[in-house]
Amino acid sequence: MKKTIDCMGMACPLPVVNAKKAFADFTEDGELTVLVDNETAVSNLKKLAASSGFAAEGTQTGEKAYAVAIQVKAGGPAAAAESAQAGPVVAIGSNTMGNGDEALGKALMKAFIFALTNATQLPQQIIFYNSGAYLPCEGSDSLEDLRNLEKAGVKITACGTCLNFYGLTEKLQVGTVSNMYDIVESLTQAPSVIRP
Repeated sequence: MKKTIDCMGMACPLPVVNAKKAFADFTEDGELTVLVDNETAVSNLKKLAASSGFAAEGTQTGEKAYAVAIQVKAGGPAAAAESAQAGPVVAIGSNTMGNGDEALGKALMKAFIFALTNATQLPQQIIFYNSGAYLPCEGSDSLEDLRNLEKAGVKITACGTCLNFYGLTEKLQVGTVSNMYDIVESLTQAPSVIRP
């Protein structure tokens, strides 16, 4: 079986998301070709293939045009889904990363969230609390990256108490409102927790 999907012009991580969905179409071994327009997408698709146990080869077919051929094995999608479920939970308790200069801290947090969209293994969930609740809300520089992560299957949640405290309840743009009970359940059941 051979299948080609056109992901030209799609922002990361959508080519990876679409490739994962296409894996499910393979009821027998075959080749999936993904068309993309940048080397980052090629690299991310190769990482996806490797994490799924598939071989992959990228070829430049023109200026800003690449084709990634993935040798898909039937049964691989289930393993890939299991791997995604085992991803870490990211708990973000501030709209800055680290201590020190506030402007630097905000730039670092924006870069961290963008880097998550390129991670080999996406987190299963991102929890925002305290001033971190600003990040999935109107005016945040990270909204596009968070929307892309949500489209890729990452659960985005924000603490309802925190949203209320900062007057952000009506400004939430990505994800859903959570509560402390759900936050504790997510953190205690996670295989690992990342706190940037």
